[in-house]
Amino acid sequence: MDFWREIYLSIKANKLRTFLTGFAIVWGIFMLIVLLGAGNGLKNGMLENFKYMSKNTISLYPSTTTIAYNGLQAGREIYFLPEDIEFLRKNIPNASDFSPVFNLWGATVTAGKENASVNINGILPEYKNLRTLTAQKGRLINQIDIEQNRKVAVIHQKTADLLFPNTEPIGKMILLQDISFQVVGIYNSEGGFFRNPPVYIPFSTSQIIFNPSKKITDVSFSVTGIETEEESRIYTENLRQMLSARMQFSPADKQAVWISDRISEYKQIQKFHRFISLFVWIIGISTLFAGIIGVSNIMVISVRERTHEFGIRKSLGATPSSILRLVIFEALTITLVFGYLGMILGILVTEGIAKLLEKIAENSEQMITIFTNPTVDLSIVLGAFALLIACGIIAGYIPARKAVKIKPIEALASKN
Repeated sequence: MDFWREIYLSIKANKLRTFLTGFAIVWGIFMLIVLLGAGNGLKNGMLENFKYMSKNTISLYPSTTTIAYNGLQAGREIYFLPEDIEFLRKNIPNASDFSPVFNLWGATVTAGKENASVNINGILPEYKNLRTLTAQKGRLINQIDIEQNRKVAVIHQKTADLLFPNTEPIGKMILLQDISFQVVGIYNSEGGFFRNPPVYIPFSTSQIIFNPSKKITDVSFSVTGIETEEESRIYTENLRQMLSARMQFSPADKQAVWISDRISEYKQIQKFHRFISLFVWIIGISTLFAGIIGVSNIMVISVRERTHEFGIRKSLGATPSSILRLVIFEALTITLVFGYLGMILGILVTEGIAKLLEKIAENSEQMITIFTNPTVDLSIVLGAFALLIACGIIAGYIPARKAVKIKPIEALASKN
């Protein structure tokens, strides 16, 4: 008890100095946790928006030309027809799960008195392998639906809750642009871009009812055998050359057909996150060490002011180890108390922001976000706390070691 009373009295005698040092420690570990949480929130946001599509997917979106080519004027519309899809299916290497898509944006879906604005997507069964689609109830679009041109629809759980708040939607009829479709499945998906997810119908049905011109909005497929960003770049360049020859547009005209290369995009996200993580750690650790330096400074001053006291202790028979222990535990106490406070504050702030973002996302019309779940793994927090404690011990040991080396007669002769 006397040992801890001495530490308490020493800290109490320098309230302002201890508070300022403690504040630096609190701020250091607090900022480290908040910065790490921000980095994780940014990473989670990017990955969340990436989840809606498989990582090895390439999508082709035809548009209009911006460069004149082979006597053809700029501004010419580029579009895919069914025969173009067959050509791509046969000639694109290492590709599988081809699925042309027809999109009808801003369509109306109605069930009884309830209605909503949605996008209608005509797809093939392979589409589920390209997007993170899972059947929560019922089933997804299958091959028989395609072959028989069935008027069936698969809707998202959110759409089901809106259209059928108190009834089971499977087997019920809905109106898509005033045309009857039967609900055969409820799907769920990760990530995405809209809070009003699309309604999926068979691609063949969409062509007959909504797209008599047979122009295909886009096409997606998966690719195997590509591991690096450079391999992905070469693959897409070769793909653009093939499309240029087929569709008659300049290979330099990237607006004619936009190629969404998820492989390259995912690699870039990983690279960006590594850079952000390194930057956050550098700033966070620097801020943390600023607090440690404060502890070291206060202990140096404290030891210098107590040199005369230590001389008396030695004259009365105090061992160097007892003085060393006293100074180290004083530094450790300051580090532990204020470090723990900073750690708790950091955790509370990051968890609070995470909960707030969840509520905002639930009420938002848009699904896309760049910031999600900005929390830090507990093991990393405890590791940072352990580092803080180790540095606190060192901060107390260095000045204490110098103090115990002073001879008692020199210490007694010193002035406070």
